[in-house]
Amino acid sequence: MKYIQSPFQNETFRLNSPWPPSGDQPQAIEKLTSGIMRGDRYQTLLGVTGSGKTYTVANVISRVQKPTLVLAHNKTLAAQLYSEFKSFFPDNAVRYFVSYYDYYQPEAYLPSTDTFIEKDASINERIEKLRLDATKSLIERRDVIVVASVSCIYGLGKRENYEEAILPFSVDEEWDVRSFLERLVDNYYDRNDISLEPGTFRARGDIVEIYPSTGEYAIRVAFDGDRIERIDEFDPVSGRSQRTLPYASVFPAQHYVTNRNAVENALPQIEEEMKQQESMFLSRGKYLEAQRITMRTRYDMEMLSEVGYCSGIENYSRYLDGRSAGEPPGTLVDFFPEDFLMVVDESHITLPQVRGMFNGDRARKEVLVENGFRLPSCLDNRPLNWQEFLKHMKQTLFISATPGDWENDVSTQIVEQIIRPTGVPDPEVFLLPAKGQIDDLVERLRVIEEKKERALVTTLTKRSAEDVAEYLQELRIKVRYIHSEFNTFERAELIRDLRAGVITVLVGVNLLREGMDLPEVSLVAILDADREGFLRSHRSLVQMMGRAARNTQGIVILYADAETESIRSAMEETGRRRKKQEEYNDLHGITPETIRKEVISLLPEEFQEKGRVAQPDSRDAFVTVGDLEKLMWQAVEKLDFERAAELRDAIMARKGGARKSDGLDSNSGSTGAQPQKRRRRYSKK
Repeated sequence: MKYIQSPFQNETFRLNSPWPPSGDQPQAIEKLTSGIMRGDRYQTLLGVTGSGKTYTVANVISRVQKPTLVLAHNKTLAAQLYSEFKSFFPDNAVRYFVSYYDYYQPEAYLPSTDTFIEKDASINERIEKLRLDATKSLIERRDVIVVASVSCIYGLGKRENYEEAILPFSVDEEWDVRSFLERLVDNYYDRNDISLEPGTFRARGDIVEIYPSTGEYAIRVAFDGDRIERIDEFDPVSGRSQRTLPYASVFPAQHYVTNRNAVENALPQIEEEMKQQESMFLSRGKYLEAQRITMRTRYDMEMLSEVGYCSGIENYSRYLDGRSAGEPPGTLVDFFPEDFLMVVDESHITLPQVRGMFNGDRARKEVLVENGFRLPSCLDNRPLNWQEFLKHMKQTLFISATPGDWENDVSTQIVEQIIRPTGVPDPEVFLLPAKGQIDDLVERLRVIEEKKERALVTTLTKRSAEDVAEYLQELRIKVRYIHSEFNTFERAELIRDLRAGVITVLVGVNLLREGMDLPEVSLVAILDADREGFLRSHRSLVQMMGRAARNTQGIVILYADAETESIRSAMEETGRRRKKQEEYNDLHGITPETIRKEVISLLPEEFQEKGRVAQPDSRDAFVTVGDLEKLMWQAVEKLDFERAAELRDAIMARKGGARKSDGLDSNSGSTGAQPQKRRRRYSKK
C-alpha cells in the first residue's frame, strides 16, 4: 500500500517510572524478559493482588520493545489498565479498544414462539474514535500498547482494504479538487458545509477542511488550481492553525471498508447462494422459509446495488472481503506486526471468554439460517475460534493471581510475584456461620463507617444484591449495588464513589472480583460462601479475598455453614502467601503500609465530561447550584430524563434548604442507594 510514512516509525518505549521495582518485582521482570528474549511462547506471572503486576508488565515492555496487546475480560478493567499504562508510557501510543456499543441486541429468532428479534444497537462515538486511533497507531508506529476487551476477536474488516483506503497527500502534489472530494466520500466522510464534526469535511472554493475520525485536530488543505499549495492542522472549534504540515494522511472514517467493485463482484455470489438455499428449502417442503430467504436477500441485494449498503451488510462480509468459506475474518490482531507481545490479564477469566464467544455466536446464527432469515455465509461473520486465536498467540504473558489449568500446563515458566512493595500481607480470613449473616454483617459495617473505611459485599444473584443493598439503605448505611446491567460509565462512577467515600459499601455479584484497585477497602464479606459452584469456586474465592489485600486492616469474612473444598483450598493458599509475606517483612524490616492511590475516574480521560462531578457531597463548595443546573441541561440534551429529574430535585433542595434524597448528599436519608425505579427494572432476575 502506498501512503506517507509516519514520523513515529522509530519511536521506542520510554517508561515513566516514579519508583524502582521492589519486592518480587525485580526477579519477575528479569525472568519474564529473559523468557521473551529466548523465544518462549507462553509464560505466566502468578501475581497476588496489589503486588504491582501492571508495573512489572510495563517494565517488561520497556525492555523487550515490542508492540503489545493487553487483553482484559471487561470494559471496566480495560479502562483501569488503560489509565495505568498511559501513566507509565506518557510519550508513547497507549490506545483503548473495546466494544463501541452502549446497547446491542443482535438479530435472533425464537422458533418456540415464532418471534424474530431485529438487530438494535446504539454506538458510542467516543469509543469508536478510540478504536480508530488504535488501528491508525498500529499502522503508523511500533511504540504502541493497545488495551482491549475480548471484543477485539470479532470481525473488523480486512486490514488490506483499510490500508488501501488511506488517503495520503503532500504539498506540491498534483490533485484535482473534485477527485480529492470523491476520495473523501469513498472513505465514508460526509460533506457538511455548516458544522465541521469528526468524520465530516467541507469545501469552500479552493479550501477543503477535513475533520478526521482520529485525532483532536482538523486538516485544512489549500489548493492552487490542481496543486496542493498548503496543509495546516487547526483547532476545529477556534479555527486557529496549530502547525503547517509537509504532508498528511486521512484514514477511513470506519474500519469496515468496501468499494463499488467489491459490491458488484459480491452480488452474483450472493444471488447464487440464495438460489441454492431456496432450492434446498423447497425440496424439504419448507415453503415459508424459501419465500423468506428470497425476499430478504433480494431486498438486501437491491440496497447494495443502489446505495452500496444494507442493514446487516456484515453478514455478506465473506463475499465483500473476497474470503473463502470458513476463512477467519479480519480482526484487530491482524493490525499488529508478527513480533508483537500479547498480555492476557486475569487469564483465568479472559481465556474462557475467548473460547466461548465463537460457539455462542454460531448457535444464534445457525437458528437464523435454518429458518430462512440469513444465508449460510453469515456464519463467516463471526469472532475467531480458539484455534485461530492460538495462531496469534506467538508470545504471550498470562497474568493472574489464580491462573487456569491450561495456562499452567502450556507455560514454560510460572513466575510468582507474592511480595507486595508496600509490605501488606494477604488479609486474615474468618469463617462464620451463614445463619444470621446479615445481622452480623450490619454490625461490622457500622464499625467500618465509624472508621471511615470501605467494604465490599458479594452475593450470589443480582436480585439478592439489590435486596441486601435496599435493606442496608433502610438502616441508613451508605450503600449501592453493582451488577452486569450497569454500563461501563455507571460502574466506573460507582467504584469512584466508593473510593471517594460518597458511599461506604458496594454490594455486587461477580464484578468485584478481578482487577479492581480499591485500597480503601478493609472488609470483604462473602455471603453464602459454601454454595459450591462457579461464583464460589477456589479461584473465585481467592480473587474476592484479594480485594482486601491493599489495606493493612484488611479482613475477609466467609459466611458459611459448611467448609467446602473450595473454601479450604482458598484459605490454605491465602495462608501460605501470608506466611511467606510476613517472613519477608521480618527479614527485611518492612512495616506494612496501606496503599495510597489518588482517587481518579476509571474511565479514560477522553470519556470524562468537563465539569462533571461524580456524586459529590452536596455541601462541598465546588458543587454550586450553577454546576447542577449545567449538568441538568446536559442530561436533558442527552434525553437522560431520570438523571435530569434527580438534578432538578437537588437544585430545588439547595434553593429551598430542604433535605431531599437527591443522590448527591452523602449524609441525607437516601444514603446514596439507587432509586427504586431502577431497581424494579431487574426485579425478575
